[in-house]
Amino acid sequence: MSAQLYLASRSPRRAEFLRQLGLRFETLPADVEEQPLPGQPPADYALATALAKAHAAARLAPLSLPVLGADTDVAIDGEILGKPRHRDDALAMLARLSGRTHEVCSAVAVVAGGRVETVLTVTRVSFGTIGSAAAEAYWASGEPADKAGAYAIQGYAARWVKRIEGSYSGVVGLPLYETCELLQRCGVELA
Repeated sequence: MSAQLYLASRSPRRAEFLRQLGLRFETLPADVEEQPLPGQPPADYALATALAKAHAAARLAPLSLPVLGADTDVAIDGEILGKPRHRDDALAMLARLSGRTHEVCSAVAVVAGGRVETVLTVTRVSFGTIGSAAAEAYWASGEPADKAGAYAIQGYAARWVKRIEGSYSGVVGLPLYETCELLQRCGVELA
C-alpha cells in the first residue's frame, strides 16, 4: 500500500508511534540547524524547529504527500537542555533536573501543499532525587547519550519520575492525541 505521509525525522520512537497509529509513511529526514536563538522561549524554539524540519523535507519529497516534522525539548528555568555533548554534560543536566520540575515542549508541524498546521504540548515532569551514582550508571548504560535533557522517560529514567502533567507520549517525542487531530485536519485518514 502506498504511503499516506512523510516523516521528517530519524527518530525511531516517532516512527514507532506512527506505526502504532496504523499510518503508512516513508521517512524523509531533513537536516536543519537545531540551535535556539538567544533568549528564544523553549516553546517557540520547538515550534520553529518542527516547522523547519517539515518544510525542509517537503522540498525533498518526491510525491505531494503531507510532511510531518516534530521537535521535543526539555527546559528548566526557561533554558533549553539539548542532547548532552559528553558525559560531564549529561551528569550536569541530570543533577539540574534532580528533585525538580521541568517542562518538555513537543511541537508537531504538518506541511500539506500550501497548508501548514502546528500543535504544541507542554508537559510538566517532576523528578525525585537522582543520586550521583545512579546518574553515573545511567550514563554508562548509553541510554541518555542522544536524548534531550539526557534522559528517556520510557527507559531507565522512568524510575525518577514522581509526577507528570500533560502528554506522556509528548515527552517520549510525539504527542499522539494532538498529532492525530492535526493529521485529520490535514486530510490524513487514521484507522
